[in-house]
Amino acid sequence: MKYSSSKENYIKAIFHLQQEENVVSTNGLARALSTKPASVTDMLKKLKTQKLLQYQPYKGVKLSAEGKKLALQIIRKHRLWEYFLVEKLGFGWEEVHEIAEELEHISSKKLIERLDIFLGLPKTDPHGDPIPDGQGRMPLIEQTSLLELPHNIPAKIVSVSNQSTSMLELLRHNKIGIGTKLSIIRRFEFDHSLEISITGQPFITISEQLAANLYVSYDATGKP
Repeated sequence: MKYSSSKENYIKAIFHLQQEENVVSTNGLARALSTKPASVTDMLKKLKTQKLLQYQPYKGVKLSAEGKKLALQIIRKHRLWEYFLVEKLGFGWEEVHEIAEELEHISSKKLIERLDIFLGLPKTDPHGDPIPDGQGRMPLIEQTSLLELPHNIPAKIVSVSNQSTSMLELLRHNKIGIGTKLSIIRRFEFDHSLEISITGQPFITISEQLAANLYVSYDATGKP
């Protein structure tokens, strides 16, 4: 069944909010979608009728099995298009989110399957987020917050949690991206900033706020 872009946006937003809390409030969903709670309530009633979610007024909302399946299909398309735009068309990782927001509503299943094969069946998008496969299975990515990385242990950036344009531009300025190899040289007590060593670059200092949004993989034996 084909759903409107508006309905798909609701389903995707609920899915992401459910990663933080099992039941999503109407007000929380309204904030996420920048709309009025009354409008949210109207849409939730429609989505409930289509059996995409479980909803009771004043008790919140959660996706049904069918709703979760749809959300994963939308997320799969979004992340595959982001990968295509960066890897094949040369867009910067800070430029692709809004374009992918439009492309994710293309409904052709055959197109998405061929796109996936064309791209080499990637496991993650340009920001390190896992890409669901054709059956809706989300790959598990082992990762640790950069803030928890021990000193002098080589690591590799695998994902970025804050994907705002300003954050991604800051990371680009510091020559930090997915796959960047680094290690922590020093932690400063005053503001908890980190001095880090990036392979092939001079040492730089990054804020605790920036570090909190970076996730890495590493081997305690010293191999990133």
